[in-house]
Amino acid sequence: MKRMHIHVGVDSIPEAVRFYSALFGAGPTKVQPDYAKWMLDDPRVNFAVSTRVSTRGVDHLGIQVEEDSELQDLRARLRAADMTTFDEGETVCCYARSEKSWLEDPAGLAWEAYRTMEDAQVFHARDQAGSDAIACCAPTPAGPKTAGGTLDTPVRPAGCCG
Repeated sequence: MKRMHIHVGVDSIPEAVRFYSALFGAGPTKVQPDYAKWMLDDPRVNFAVSTRVSTRGVDHLGIQVEEDSELQDLRARLRAADMTTFDEGETVCCYARSEKSWLEDPAGLAWEAYRTMEDAQVFHARDQAGSDAIACCAPTPAGPKTAGGTLDTPVRPAGCCG
């Protein structure tokens, strides 16, 4: 089963938790000093906020799957549509260990297709080594877009994945 994912950059986790908890009628399922996440069933969404992204507002969107076969089907569908993806593979990001692929929509918005395997104790694997990386793993375009909105060159990772 799939779940929509939305990641929003915020200035204050406490303010965001207060606002979104009132909006959703539920508190977050995970809260860290720099991150909070709601796993909602109505609407079925994984909604996350953090202070560690490069922009305020919508940072990236995604499709979260529960099974590896769903992720493989999604990746195959994207490739069959001739979409450029960056297969990040297994990574720790946003306090979770996940398998991810990234792509960019025609408007330039980053999308991730991923499956989360388990929670992690750090925002990103580099945090264990004391890195000062602040951004999550949304990709940046590696080249100019064509008139049709596709990338001329592959997506490359940004922030903590670069």
